Amino acid sequence: MTVWQALSRRGYLGSAWPWRSVAFLASGAVFGAVVLVVIVAGAVVGGATAVVLVGLPLLVLTALCGIPVAAAERWRLRLAGVGPVPLARHRVPDAPGLTRWLTVRLKEAATWRELAYAVLLGLVLWPLDALVVAFAAGVPLFLLATPLLVAVDGEAKVVKLWTVDTWSAAFGFAAVGVPLLIVGAYALGLAAGARGEVAKALLGASGDSDRVTELVRSRVRLVDAFEAERRRIERDLHDGAQQRLVALTMTLGLARLDAPPGPLADQLAAAHGEAEKVLAELRELIHGIHPKVLADYGLEAAVADAADRSPVPVDVELDITARLPQPVENAAYFVVCEALANVAKHSGASRAAVSGGHADGRLTLDIRDDGRGGASSANGTGLTGLADRVSVLDGRLSLSSPPGGPTLLRVEIPCRPTEPCA
Repeated sequence: MTVWQALSRRGYLGSAWPWRSVAFLASGAVFGAVVLVVIVAGAVVGGATAVVLVGLPLLVLTALCGIPVAAAERWRLRLAGVGPVPLARHRVPDAPGLTRWLTVRLKEAATWRELAYAVLLGLVLWPLDALVVAFAAGVPLFLLATPLLVAVDGEAKVVKLWTVDTWSAAFGFAAVGVPLLIVGAYALGLAAGARGEVAKALLGASGDSDRVTELVRSRVRLVDAFEAERRRIERDLHDGAQQRLVALTMTLGLARLDAPPGPLADQLAAAHGEAEKVLAELRELIHGIHPKVLADYGLEAAVADAADRSPVPVDVELDITARLPQPVENAAYFVVCEALANVAKHSGASRAAVSGGHADGRLTLDIRDDGRGGASSANGTGLTGLADRVSVLDGRLSLSSPPGGPTLLRVEIPCRPTEPCA
C-alpha cells in the first residue's frame, strides 16, 4: 500500500501512516540541515585551501557527498510510501582500485545529479519539511497541551501570540487543537507523499538515459567482438583451409604430370582446374573478410585497391592523413565495397567516384555513379544492413538516387584519429 491509497481509506487516522509521515518529514529536516552544514563547510574550507592543493581532496569529497546522501534518501523513501524506490544508477568500474573508482564516479552524470539533489535538500527541501511538521503537527499538539501547561506554570503562551491563564480558555484552545490535529494528520500524509515523489523523480530521472548509454556501450562491445571473430575466421581460413587447398592443388598437379595420356589424365586435369578455382575463390573470400591492405595501410589504400578491382572505372579522391579506429575503417571499407558492387550489378553506370576524408572529428565518404538511379534500401541491395552497421558507430548513411540518376551514397561516422598513416 502507498501513502496515496492510505489517505483515501477511512482507517488512515488510526494507522501508522501519520506517524510514518511525521518520521519522514522530521528526519528529512534534520538530515537536510546536516547536509547543508557538510556541503558549505566542505566547499568553503576546500576552496580556501585549494591554492596550496590541500583542499583539493576535500573538494572531491564534497563533490561525492551526493552519493551517500542519495543512498540515505532512497532508504528514507520507504517511510514516505510512494511506491518502488529508484535504484542507484552508478556504473561499476571496469578495473579495481581507488583511482579508477574516482575517475568513473567523477565522469558519470549520476554523481553530479545526486550532488545537485543534495544541494537542493540542503537549501530548499529541509526548511519546507520543518515548516510542515511545525504547523501540521507542532501547532495542534501545542494547543492540545495548553491545559497541561496552565496546570504546571499557571499560564501558557499559545503559538507565541496569546497568553492563556484561565481554565476555560485553556480547554477552549485544546478543543480547537483536536480538529486541527486531524487536518494536520492528513496534511502530513499529503506533504510526505509529495515530498517523496519529488525525491523519487529526481533520484530516478536518469534511468532511461543510463540504460541508453549502456545499450550504446554494449553495441560497441558487440561490434568489437564481431570484428575479433571475423579476424579469427580469416586467420583460420588463411592458415588452415587455404594451406590444405594449396597442398591439394600441388598434389593434383604432380599427379597430372605423372599420369599417362588418357581419361585418367583428363580427370586429373579437371580436378586440378577445379581446385585452383576453389583456391582463388577462397583467397577472394579471405580478402573480403579482412583485407590485408586495410590492416597494413589504412582506409585510403584499401578503397583505392577496391576501386582497382571494380569492373566499373572508379575515381578515388580521399584525404585521410591518419589511421582511424579499426571498427570505423572496417565499416567504411565494407560500405564502399558494397556500394561499388551495387554499382556494377544494378546501376548500369559507366563511371563511379569515391570522395571524402576526415575533418572536424568526422569521416565522410561519398560514393557517386552516373547510372540509371532508382536505388532504394527496400530493393534488397544490402543498404539496410550497411546503415545498421554504420549506426552502431553512431554514424549515418544517406542515399539520394532519383530515377534517371545520378546516385549518391553518403556515409558519416564520428571518430578521432589513432595514429598517422604508414
